[in-house]
Amino acid sequence: MNEAEVIEICREAVIVMLKVMAPILLAGLVVGITVSLFQTITQIQETALAFIPKMVVIFAMTIWLLPFMLSTLGGFTQTLSDRIVQVGRNTSE
Repeated sequence: MNEAEVIEICREAVIVMLKVMAPILLAGLVVGITVSLFQTITQIQETALAFIPKMVVIFAMTIWLLPFMLSTLGGFTQTLSDRIVQVGRNTSE
């Protein structure tokens, strides 16, 4: 395994991480901005109002996207396992 293959694996790992986490983080960001805007407009400075909606949305998005997240991680794991087997075959020859 050379440096180019290692860099390719790292690049794929970063892409998988972004695919898995980006929707949840974006949902939390949108809810956070919306709640902050609401607090600014109404001048309500309740700290629980900032955290509870974000927690609920992030939990709901995690449950809703769990099948997608598992299939994405499973596919990456399968690809990585196949590459490990290929490296083992190449070194034993």
